[in-house]
Amino acid sequence: MGFLDFIRGNSVERLDTRELKEEEMRLQNHIELARKDILKNEKEKKDMFKQGVGADLIKKKMLAQQIKHLDMQAQMKIKQFMTMHKQYMFVSNLVVVKKYEKELKQNKIWSKITNIEPSKFESALINVNLKGKSFEEVLNNLNNVFEMSLSESSLEESTDDTEKQLLEAWSGVETGSINVEEAQKLVSTEKQLEKKDTEGN
Repeated sequence: MGFLDFIRGNSVERLDTRELKEEEMRLQNHIELARKDILKNEKEKKDMFKQGVGADLIKKKMLAQQIKHLDMQAQMKIKQFMTMHKQYMFVSNLVVVKKYEKELKQNKIWSKITNIEPSKFESALINVNLKGKSFEEVLNNLNNVFEMSLSESSLEESTDDTEKQLLEAWSGVETGSINVEEAQKLVSTEKQLEKKDTEGN
């Protein structure tokens, strides 16, 4: 369909570095837009949460439904964000592999790179961060990632108890056991983005 499918269907040697860098930049821009969208959604949730402090039960239940709706939207957006982040890691690491192509060809790792199944190669590159690293570091990282057994980690967020959590959080603020900021963290999606940042750096 798009450039990513073209990458997956071709050997590393046939890929054009300039086109890879353009795709890397495009994905980076999309990730940044998605991040801003998620944070905007998060701000709306926080504002609604504040409206519930001290409100009657009917108002709280109405707000809880609106927050649950925003939360579902946020989960979908985070899923898209994480998919784009994986695509970005794949392309970004391919750029580095192309940069060191000549040196890598003189090493046995090149036969692993060129003979591995495309899907396994993609999974391997998603699980490393080669950007800004020296050739020795890149070589070590590639050797490690091709040797280790790759397991796909999935982030599953349960929203079943959202309303219950919100009511408990509001109650906590009203009784003074927790402050608004602490309570908001209980229903926050920002921590997921922070986790991705930590993994990506």
